[in-house]
Amino acid sequence: MSRLTIHNPDNDAHFMRVKPVKAAVRVSRAGTLLAESRNALRVQETGKDVYDPVLYIPEAGVTGPLEPVSGKSTHCPLKGDASYFTLNGEEIAWTYGRPFEWSEQLRGHVAFYANKVTIEETGTDALL
Repeated sequence: MSRLTIHNPDNDAHFMRVKPVKAAVRVSRAGTLLAESRNALRVQETGKDVYDPVLYIPEAGVTGPLEPVSGKSTHCPLKGDASYFTLNGEEIAWTYGRPFEWSEQLRGHVAFYANKVTIEETGTDALL
């Protein structure tokens, strides 16, 4: 990983820290496994507030029946343009398919809304 702390080029007070997770990560909902990986990334972002950490799972570890949301995109000045996924019609995850060059390590990863899924970490870096 080339850079751990990434700053918004237009606002130095807006930044994120990206770190590899040294634990196994499982994402599920109502007993259905949606993703599993030992290569997740933890992103801690500070902007208008200090945001809760978000885990980004490599696409290869996403096994759940996610459907892309057609026509929805949002923009982050740190990461790029996000696209979204649903599960049974409910928006549940997002990805940065073409991140900015300074956020390239997020390419090919999917993040899930922590309040809509169960996220479990086991191993050396597990958050309790």
